[in-house]
Amino acid sequence: MPEKEADLHFAMHDHGGNFEKLLKNLPPEPEACKASDIFQQLCDPTRLRILWLLAHCEACVLNISLAVGMSTSAVSHHLRILRQTGLLTNRRAGKEVYYKLADTQTARLIHKMVDDVFEINCPQK
Repeated sequence: MPEKEADLHFAMHDHGGNFEKLLKNLPPEPEACKASDIFQQLCDPTRLRILWLLAHCEACVLNISLAVGMSTSAVSHHLRILRQTGLLTNRRAGKEVYYKLADTQTARLIHKMVDDVFEINCPQK
């Protein structure tokens, strides 16, 4: 056992629980950083509203900007951030770009969490 792990093992209190077993499954730092990045993006009320909207329909930047009362450039900025975190996908149809919630487990969990936090029933259910 490496010295630091040995020190941790001997320094740890035994309270009769499964703390040591849990430590073996503690998410590594890179995974925690990725999760933190996603949660940081959800700290903005506009992004939450955009995410909620796009979890229930596909929409272009103009329609999203009208829905949230912001300029298209400001909405594009928020969309780019949400897309970079993997929560949104987009498709181009001519000059229009349409956005929607990504079809990933993370995006679906975030959708459920946002609906639950807003205490709103998903219109698709």
